[in-house]
Amino acid sequence: MLSKAYDPKATEDRIYKMWEESGAFTANAKSEKESFTISMPPPNATGQLHLGHAVMLALQDIFARFQRMKGKEVLWVPGTDHAAIATESFVIKKLQKEKKMKDPRAQLGREALIGEIKDFVEASKSMIRGQVRKMGSSCDWSRERYTMDPTLNRCVNEVFVSMYRDGLIYRGHRIVNWDPKLQTTVSDDEIEYEERTEQFYTFKYGPFEISTSRPETKFGDKYVVMHPDDKRYTKYVHGQKMIVEWINGPIEATVIKDKAADPEFGTGVMTITPWHDHVDFELAERHKLEKQQIIGFDGKLLPIAGEFSGMSIEDARPKIVEKLKSKGLLVGIKEDYVHNVALSQRGKGMIEPQIKEQWFIDVNKRVVKWKRKELSLKEVMQEVVKSRLITIIPDRFEKTYFHWIDNLRDWCISRQIWWGHRIPVWYKDDRGTRDTHVGVQPPSGSGWEQDPDTLDTWFSSALWTWSTLIDPDLADEYALPLSELLLKSPDFLKFHPTDVMETGYDILFFWVARMILMTTYVTGSMPELEYGQVPFDTVYLHGLIRTRDGRKMSKSDPDTMIDPLDMIQKYGADALRLSMIVGQSPGNDSRLYEEKIAGYRNFVNKLWNASRFALMKCEEAKTDPSTITSLPHAKDLSLADRALLHALEVLIEDVTDGLAKYHLSEVGERIYAFVWEYFCDWYLELSKGTANVAVLVHVLRKILVLLHPYCPFVTEELWASVKASDAGMLLKNPWPNPKAERKDPEAFAQLQVLIDVITAIRRLRSEQGIEPGKEVSVTIFSKDHTALFDSQPEHIRRLGKVGSLTLSNKSEKLTNTAVAILSGAEVHLSLEGLIDVAAELKKLHAEHADLTRYLGSIEKKLQDKSFTDKAPPKVVEMEKKKMEETKEKLKKIDERLKSLS
Repeated sequence: MLSKAYDPKATEDRIYKMWEESGAFTANAKSEKESFTISMPPPNATGQLHLGHAVMLALQDIFARFQRMKGKEVLWVPGTDHAAIATESFVIKKLQKEKKMKDPRAQLGREALIGEIKDFVEASKSMIRGQVRKMGSSCDWSRERYTMDPTLNRCVNEVFVSMYRDGLIYRGHRIVNWDPKLQTTVSDDEIEYEERTEQFYTFKYGPFEISTSRPETKFGDKYVVMHPDDKRYTKYVHGQKMIVEWINGPIEATVIKDKAADPEFGTGVMTITPWHDHVDFELAERHKLEKQQIIGFDGKLLPIAGEFSGMSIEDARPKIVEKLKSKGLLVGIKEDYVHNVALSQRGKGMIEPQIKEQWFIDVNKRVVKWKRKELSLKEVMQEVVKSRLITIIPDRFEKTYFHWIDNLRDWCISRQIWWGHRIPVWYKDDRGTRDTHVGVQPPSGSGWEQDPDTLDTWFSSALWTWSTLIDPDLADEYALPLSELLLKSPDFLKFHPTDVMETGYDILFFWVARMILMTTYVTGSMPELEYGQVPFDTVYLHGLIRTRDGRKMSKSDPDTMIDPLDMIQKYGADALRLSMIVGQSPGNDSRLYEEKIAGYRNFVNKLWNASRFALMKCEEAKTDPSTITSLPHAKDLSLADRALLHALEVLIEDVTDGLAKYHLSEVGERIYAFVWEYFCDWYLELSKGTANVAVLVHVLRKILVLLHPYCPFVTEELWASVKASDAGMLLKNPWPNPKAERKDPEAFAQLQVLIDVITAIRRLRSEQGIEPGKEVSVTIFSKDHTALFDSQPEHIRRLGKVGSLTLSNKSEKLTNTAVAILSGAEVHLSLEGLIDVAAELKKLHAEHADLTRYLGSIEKKLQDKSFTDKAPPKVVEMEKKKMEETKEKLKKIDERLKSLS
């Protein structure tokens, strides 16, 4: 017999160990089964999984378990990401704090710092593995990968060299996003914007007025730009020069006519700072204008700023404005200018656009082979979604995807940090000339120095779906080109393209789009792969997990955080998984709080208790559940049995169809309602008289199978007690197919009528305030269901606490009763001797009058502006809450008065 209560802490680790040791998670590349593949988005190697990872793991595990039980060869590849900027930054801070190093980079040097990071990552990876296991993730640990594995490094270098030779990777001076705090470039996607209210200045610039929020960048502004069609400035011609007084004295200004100038913004005239603004840089490129650096890479002003040289922006700005004012060039200051400031997502430093020599990927060059065509990377990324080779769930994110692709700029792929895949380019100065070697392996000979920069983390992550499937034993064979590595790797041939990429909508551009870019590029010229593969067929985007009141969970605000491991320890992994999946639709944010998790723990307990009831009934019937292999003949089934079996077959159809379509929340809700309401609240209650153990065990088994993808631990534990003698682990049990012969819609409809009648009796009892244990007299009038009620009186009596039950097919008028009108039936509950109607009415009218007066006083207070303006917001909210509660009480009294009248 099962223990009285389910104990997740005593169960989950034991069950996971059993699964793992059985080899059930390990995929077979030689299998003839249809494959199903998921590449786990690799968590950063910084040590701690958060709720975003937890929801990702729960969703993907549902996909994997469902498809495995459906008979497919499932491969779920786990792994971790070296997370270049995040990991290096984390370790540097750790060294500063624990070893009191002021500047670890300077004190340790490159190799020693990388050694420290490697040690940290190895310890961190071990911790992450344990956390992933705690979630119940059925991934193939024999194929665990890491983005800095030697095989993946080989792939990174191969792709870099190939793209360089195709002219897609180039080195050039372009404007980049520079993080002065972390001292590295960051991509457009690694920026977050913070809304700020700052001062907005207007200055006199010769005959013009210009406006800016950043006067510190204006020292080198010698181009004044206006729209060619702006009639206010028709007397000025393109290229016209003039001398204007400026911050550090007179300068020669040149008029530039360009449509980038917005006639509606400010005065319609602007000066440009090409070195420190993306739009200005593009404009300067178009007109071949000079570019001057004003702010150094350390965030301080350069000598061009004269007396302000060496100052930080914060210190210099007010002094520059004061100087312009003293020269009579300050026109005005707007105090409440609201705009977005770009911050580095990782370092939180303010981004300073800078022109630097960097490595870039050209997204517009039409040299990419795809399906026998030559396109640009941007065009391929558009085509695969437009042609439905890739489906995005939910489809509204297609618009977001296309908007991002349409506005895609060349991708800056170099980073000025030490941790990561080092750029596979070597230089050697020889007699005044500089030789360059771009290769998968270092060049032979001495005197070569490798490029000090590393690649953007997303470069290596973009190869994840296929680089993880390359045979590691082949990766050292450098004579094999990349195409041969792919075609000789059994895992790649069996499991690529992957089936679904499940990830957060917030990295649709960071990662998903770049995986499409890289995979289509690498495979597009391979006839063996039909001239191109996509990395995945479906993209499933989950939303963010927010707090109860909709706030974003943030490490900077610990009160908002929920640690998934704490919740597993307290409530079990199954409860946490359900709480994150049910109510979470693709692409939408959802709210999570501890009471919600506790609520699903109650559901797990309900399932446990239902199983104990079934086993107890088997014991009473002296039947070993493992010997039950078939259902009784239809003539030996009760109405409730037949209705339940019908509902079960419909449930199997709905769940199978829903999971195949990735409708995970709806499926979870459907199973939850069936188990809690139909099976436990009704069928088990109806079975307390006489139970059909064969039906009980059959339905319970099917429930455990259907629930297993959502609640793997408790279902596996229960399965051991109710499975047939020849069945193995639930994890490997086949998914059920619906059986039409077990459907009985008529029995289902009849039982629903019976349920409706019992529910009506219970509701009338509650409305009339009748004690739960007190028996009542009930009369039911029905023409349509007389035979049904005649055959089921004991259920009505027992579940409705009915002492006297009268059934009739002819309606008649009864007095002093509470009535419920149903479809095809009238239920009359006699109030005789139960309550004094006159006294009850008097009491209710008095209570109604008191509450009405109380409500009036609250409404008067809330209409008083002096109260709502002066009282603390919490007090006002409390009064509003009191008002709503009072209205609800009055509504219930009105309903009670109506029922007694």
